[in-house]
Amino acid sequence: MPELSRFYSIIIRMSTEVGAQHHVPHFHAYYQEEVAIFSTEPVEMIAGSLPKRQQRLVEAWAELHQNELKADGEFLQQGRAPRPIEPLK
Repeated sequence: MPELSRFYSIIIRMSTEVGAQHHVPHFHAYYQEEVAIFSTEPVEMIAGSLPKRQQRLVEAWAELHQNELKADGEFLQQGRAPRPIEPLK
């Protein structure tokens, strides 16, 4: 699963879905031993768990980068590599 961004010990990845999506557009956030899945529109946690602070950081980052997340999802569907997305600073 390609890495899109990394900030505050949180790693953001998106699954490859060549051809057709098997779920709503989403990405995965990893923090220590925890994993959560977030939809991209609207930005919300749809599975898994993160500590509250990290969940808020991921949601803020995703809100700022919705267009890039959408573009990376389209790249992956086409079998192309996603572009890195700026970390939260």
